[in-house]
Amino acid sequence: MEYEREAGGSRATINLTSLRHALLNWGRVSGRSFPWRETTNPFHILIAEMMLRRTQARQVVPVYEAFIATYPDATALANASAEAVAKALYPLGLAWRVPAFQALARALVEDYAGQVPNDDSALKKLPGVGDYVAAAVCCFAFGQAVILADTNTVRVAGRIAGVPTNAESRRRKAIRQLLEQLLDPEHPRDFNLALLDLAALICLPVHPRCLQCPIAAFCSSAETFIHDGLAQSQ
Repeated sequence: MEYEREAGGSRATINLTSLRHALLNWGRVSGRSFPWRETTNPFHILIAEMMLRRTQARQVVPVYEAFIATYPDATALANASAEAVAKALYPLGLAWRVPAFQALARALVEDYAGQVPNDDSALKKLPGVGDYVAAAVCCFAFGQAVILADTNTVRVAGRIAGVPTNAESRRRKAIRQLLEQLLDPEHPRDFNLALLDLAALICLPVHPRCLQCPIAAFCSSAETFIHDGLAQSQ
C-alpha cells in the first residue's frame, strides 16, 4: 500500500506497509510504559484518558493507580462521596474536571449497567467525553481501527506529508484523512501508541530528533530539518 507526499518540491511515493512496520518495531522496543497500557479494561482506560487531558502522563501515574484501586468500576465511583473523589483527583489540579468523573460514572450505571459502551457516538454522549477520549477508548479498550487526532499526532502526520499544521489542524478533514491513511488497520492499538510515543520522544515540536527517528526515511520534513540544523542530534 502506498501514498504520496511532498519531497523537495516534487511528489514522492511512500510504501505505507514499510512505514508502519518501522514505527511498530520502534514502538515495541522504545515505547513508553504506563499502567493504563497494561490493561484493556474499558473503565480503567476511560478514567486514564479523562485524567490525561491537559496533564503530563508521569503526573497521572500515581493518581491513576490509587484511583483505580479505590474505584475499580463505575458503581464504586458513582457511590463515592464528592469530597473523596475531589481529594483523590486533587494532585492533578484543574478542579473543573472533578464533577465530570462522578457524572460519568453515574451515567454508565444508569444507562449502561455500569459498562463502558464500545460505540463512538455513545461514548461522546457521556459527561466529559470528547472526540479524542472516545477514540482512545475505542482503540485501546476495544481494538477498533480508529485514528487519534490531537496536536501531537497531527504534528507527526503533517511532517511526514510535508503539510503545515497548527493547534486546530486536528479538526481539518484533510489531516484526519492523512491519519487514516497512515493508521495500521491490523494493529491499530500498537500503531497509535507508537505514534503517540514518537511525538513525545522523537518528533518534538521545536527541535525534532530526526537522526534517531525510525521513520525519517518516509518523512518529508526530516531532510529539511537536518539540512537546516533544526534537528537535535540526541
